[in-house]
Amino acid sequence: MLTRKQHELLTFIQVRLEESGISPSFEEMKEALDLKSKSGVHRLISALEERGFIRRLANRARALEVLRQPDSAVSKSAPVRDAANANTALTPLRAVSKPTQAPANDVIELPLHGKIAAGMPIEALETGATLPVPAALLGAGEHYALEVSGDSMVDAGIFDGDYALVRKTDSARDGEIVVALVRGEEATLKYLHREKGMIRLDPANAAYEAQFYRPDEVMVQGKLAGLLRRYH
Repeated sequence: MLTRKQHELLTFIQVRLEESGISPSFEEMKEALDLKSKSGVHRLISALEERGFIRRLANRARALEVLRQPDSAVSKSAPVRDAANANTALTPLRAVSKPTQAPANDVIELPLHGKIAAGMPIEALETGATLPVPAALLGAGEHYALEVSGDSMVDAGIFDGDYALVRKTDSARDGEIVVALVRGEEATLKYLHREKGMIRLDPANAAYEAQFYRPDEVMVQGKLAGLLRRYH
């Protein structure tokens, strides 16, 4: 059974998701429940998460998903104050038939692993930085971003300074653009082909030659899922 504050917070989150498709901020939750600090919100969120009522969506700012409602609604609890309208009482939590879909304008914070450059494995590129990316650009799966350095893929429309949006995977089909880790040292963005028992990594620039490696020398670390380009 939930405490009064836990139920109020669950109700507030669900109503906001139904109204706008976006979960409320911690500041809005603090104001709505008349709490003195955001630490109280964090404790309530953690308690609801531990009991399986909500979950946090990875790599997304302000992203909570309501998984289920209490067995019985708390009808006598004090109404939650909406930050926008303190006199508005929220309706009881309705049954959740399916997870709330992320709206088309939702933004995901992808890990930004720096520039993809020779001599550095992907792990060495991790900076702790993130790149905000519209969720509509990504499909299912876990993703990360890399800043492209160089012109070896220009004929594929991938230019120096672009951000490659990469879906994590350790396998790929022939002809797909992958992030390949070569000999455990060099990370590169190239077309993948298998030829006569070898792995061929093809650039998309006639000025560069294809590279051939034994299968045990190449590890696929992701497939290109999209591109972001900033115009200055």
